Amino acid sequence: MAHRKATMQSLAVALFSHLAIETTVAKSKELRMFAEPLITLAKTDNVANRRRAFAALRDKGVVQSLFATIAPSYAERPGGYTRIMRVGRRAGDAAELARIELVGLGEQPEK
Repeated sequence: MAHRKATMQSLAVALFSHLAIETTVAKSKELRMFAEPLITLAKTDNVANRRRAFAALRDKGVVQSLFATIAPSYAERPGGYTRIMRVGRRAGDAAELARIELVGLGEQPEK
């Protein structure tokens, strides 16, 4: 269980830092269940919620950006903060890859 929690913690920190990441489909679906409640928590900015977010993420800078920039941009949105798009297969082991991004923040420009 500790390995799973550490994996979700590091993926969530990367997602909140970069606004979009690529990982396997299974990890992205699990990450959605970990990250979306943190965004909902950050919509109410108080000391208790900041401490709960820090307990989950363990990164002061990411918690600060979560409360200062990410959560306020979703103030009117009731949920569904992330989008998962399948992007193909990994060359080494043919694992199915997905791009998970924060809706409205992590979109890549159209090519």
